[in-house]
Amino acid sequence: MIHHLHKHGVSLKNAWAGIVWSYKTQHNFRLHTIIASCVIFLGFGLHISNFEFAILILVIVLGLAIEAINTAIEELADAIDTTWREDIKIAKDVSAGAMLLFAFGSIIIAFIIFIPKFWMLIF
Repeated sequence: MIHHLHKHGVSLKNAWAGIVWSYKTQHNFRLHTIIASCVIFLGFGLHISNFEFAILILVIVLGLAIEAINTAIEELADAIDTTWREDIKIAKDVSAGAMLLFAFGSIIIAFIIFIPKFWMLIF
């Protein structure tokens, strides 16, 4: 049992190291965390519901996870071959495209949650 707990502890330590590395080295990951912080503060300021907060937290966590996966794919592709290759370009473009799709979706979700709150403040 102790051995299994140790293995999970090592896995958690390695996973945390990956998050820290992403934050320290990836501009987009830092940008996402800054935007996420602003969204959370805006949510508090506009008194959004717990359900709306849950949706925003889910979107934030998924966005950071997709950005991390995109970064992992890019780093792995560069480790395989640093010369230009069509197959590697496709892998990088598709992973970046996944993040872009998610970003568009998250903006729509933010509008659905925040626009009515702003509307009530104005009128």
